[in-house]
Amino acid sequence: MAATFGRRHRRGVASTAVVALALAALTASQAPGALEHAAATEPDPGPPSADAPIDGGAGYYADLPPLNSTVPHGGSHRPHGGPLATGPAQAGIPATVLAAYKKAAARLDDAEPGCRLPWQLLAGIGKVESGQARGGAVDATGTTLAPILGPQLNGHGFARIGDTDGGRLDGDRTYDRAVGPMQFIPSTWSNGGPLGAGWGADGNGDGKKDPHNVFDAALAAGRYLCAGGRDLSAAHDLDRAILGYNDSAAYLRTVLSWYAFYRTGTYEVPDGKGVLPVRRAGATGGDDRAGGRREGRTGHGAVGAPGKNRHPVKGKPNGSAEPGGPNGTGHTRGGARTPGNPHPTPTPKPPTKPTDPTKPAGVTALQRVGDHDLSATAGTDFAAKPRVRAADAAGKPVAGAAIRFTLPKTTDARFPGAATTVTVTTGKDGLATAPTLHAGDRTGTFTLRATAVGRSAPAVAFDVTVKAKPAPRADRLVRTSDEKLTVTAGQAFAPGAIEVRATRQGKTAAGVPVTATMVTEDPDSPQSPESPQGQTSPKNSQSPKSPVENDKGPYFKDPEATGADKDKPVRTLTALTTDANGLLQLPKIYTDTHTGTFLLRLTTGDGVSLIVELEVTPPGQG
Repeated sequence: MAATFGRRHRRGVASTAVVALALAALTASQAPGALEHAAATEPDPGPPSADAPIDGGAGYYADLPPLNSTVPHGGSHRPHGGPLATGPAQAGIPATVLAAYKKAAARLDDAEPGCRLPWQLLAGIGKVESGQARGGAVDATGTTLAPILGPQLNGHGFARIGDTDGGRLDGDRTYDRAVGPMQFIPSTWSNGGPLGAGWGADGNGDGKKDPHNVFDAALAAGRYLCAGGRDLSAAHDLDRAILGYNDSAAYLRTVLSWYAFYRTGTYEVPDGKGVLPVRRAGATGGDDRAGGRREGRTGHGAVGAPGKNRHPVKGKPNGSAEPGGPNGTGHTRGGARTPGNPHPTPTPKPPTKPTDPTKPAGVTALQRVGDHDLSATAGTDFAAKPRVRAADAAGKPVAGAAIRFTLPKTTDARFPGAATTVTVTTGKDGLATAPTLHAGDRTGTFTLRATAVGRSAPAVAFDVTVKAKPAPRADRLVRTSDEKLTVTAGQAFAPGAIEVRATRQGKTAAGVPVTATMVTEDPDSPQSPESPQGQTSPKNSQSPKSPVENDKGPYFKDPEATGADKDKPVRTLTALTTDANGLLQLPKIYTDTHTGTFLLRLTTGDGVSLIVELEVTPPGQG
């Protein structure tokens, strides 16, 4: 049956108020303040486990998507009434939550294009971990209306992780709890990521990293899923990423079933209107993820399944899903049914210990391949791409090796998406080619490094050069007016009184650097009625071949000088360029007490010059 929804009716006052009140009542017994007393009576739980999963191994929602219930492709839309949503209720994802998943996937597509993270995978994990933030119970910024807390990770049915945040994120000063829509444990959010920096992220740009915010949590989850050079279009990397969340074969199958389901089609529903899951796996009580304290129950009347389907696995589990069938549907390698595959085909059982692609067993060396001249002009793309070949001890190519290309902080060159690091997997020929590198504005030479992820093979260094942009050239420089330039001694020529135009082959020459110098004639050099560049003008033809900077008469002032130096005469200016129309207006020119005819010489970087006469008359002569 089709259901009709208004376009992004996110936070209707009535529905939001009802949801907020209901959730507040349900979570009252587990609010952060109500948990602070535990620290006085519980023993010291000790340090967290070094291999604890992202969610601490806590229970999860085990509801499965409906079978044979895809959303029709290209559903109809109403021009003025919003889209006509079709398909099962389970295919509806709350608007803000859906936006968070898509935004996180888009950012990681730019930062780590080799990861190939689909937003539907985030949706699958979000469904299993928190029921899409309790059906979209979030505010305008994406923060949950009430905390979503997992059970105490006290070692009873879950990992044993003592308090690592002083209760700041989870309200528990004795043990950690998984928190937020994507269920990060505090120790993992704050200090469990790369180099101890934590996986926490700012997904909504508010300057904070909040695990209770769906934008922040979704981006953090995406970063974790892409870590280690994973390519999530590869089944073994996909399995490893999901098992890092919760090391359970049943958890893996559940997430993959929702992932495959969402890939067949979804639609947007208003916040707070998402379908809440009811079936719990692995929850033994005290879990607030559905909005209220429960003792082995789901909070919706269905009994949970403590201890069931909680079999940690090593390597690739049986029955894990392989996405990528027709129209994005999946199938299970163990022959189980998933959406879009009503007639499964049994396939051979996979090996129990697959090769870890981040630690390719045979890689002992990386070899630089291709063009050694990695250089580009500032602001352009490099024509050659950095490339390496992964080889084993016998010198044979190694396929499937994760190669990371890293730029130093000293350069503003970037890979696509403004990334400073990209990870590429080697092909059958052992080759890994970095994406196109774009040169920034910073010139000079820097070192780009390529390393085999998880291996001790020596890194390969690329010397990369960014060259300065060649200065625009001009073959002619003329005044735009032939008006005589006269001023009384002690006064100043108005700003813009002298304007010149630069051209090259008769066309406007923009961005041409020009030096302006007050000069004196060189008596040892013969004067010519024609400038060296053939510029002929009745008033601007005197061009000393060996100009000397004048020490009297008209002068400029340094616009950046301060104090006593701000009035000091400056008779040469170098920071001048023509505008987009090839025009240059000189700044204000001052005069001292000297009178007579003075010369201003304008010169381009490639030697084209123009002499301008400045007449300074005694006071009273006008």
